[in-house]
Amino acid sequence: MFLTDRQVEIVAIAKSSGRVLVEELASRFSVTPQTIRKDLNDLCDAQVLTRIHGGATFPSGTENVKYEARRQIAASEKQAIGIAAVELIPSGASLFINIGTTTEAVGEALANHHELMVITNNINVANRLRLFPAIEVVIAGGVVRGSDGGIVGEAAVDFIRQFKVDYAVIGASAIDIDGALLDYDFREVKVAQAIIANARHVILVADSTKFERTAPVRIGQLTQVHTFITDHCPVSSIRNLCLENNVKLIETNGPSR
Repeated sequence: MFLTDRQVEIVAIAKSSGRVLVEELASRFSVTPQTIRKDLNDLCDAQVLTRIHGGATFPSGTENVKYEARRQIAASEKQAIGIAAVELIPSGASLFINIGTTTEAVGEALANHHELMVITNNINVANRLRLFPAIEVVIAGGVVRGSDGGIVGEAAVDFIRQFKVDYAVIGASAIDIDGALLDYDFREVKVAQAIIANARHVILVADSTKFERTAPVRIGQLTQVHTFITDHCPVSSIRNLCLENNVKLIETNGPSR
């Protein structure tokens, strides 16, 4: 599903307030209630929002937004994050790329690199990078998650543990104010933990909407990464954690440190 600018804003409002109402949105956007109902119906059909009488709610902390809709949310921010990430990765390096729409943006930005070995449990990344002869793609085995092409499970964990790479690019579904990195699927988390443990330099890529979300499964702590790239970090406790633990914070829409 392609989200219109109005639908993207509706999702952002629902995230911040928990729910949206038809009449309020119609007034805000100066459109008819029928137009808003269609927007909400489309967003609910795509499982981005959940319909309620008179409006819609954002999914709870135990539910993830549908993959195609996640690709549209903060798409330009993810693209900028991807470009910033690949500037840290030299040609000739070995790296892990994990599951996620932001990590996929990193994969997209790697096209001009040479002599890379990319190990991934993300079918979408593998399918994109296989087109470039200067990049060797190694893909994990395991259970393929139909919702997003992620490869998860113990077989994927065992596969990842065979390597020790220069860089790892990981994402998170949510970042808590105490620096906890969170996700929805414990099988995916186990793969992410193996990736962190087997890389010399860990790069976390996550747009600022991840500060507004919650998820039930802990990947690890922000202090376990070396570089954190986001469009903007609005949480002072996260900034302090980065400063106190020598985590380089790069903001694509603001200053870096």
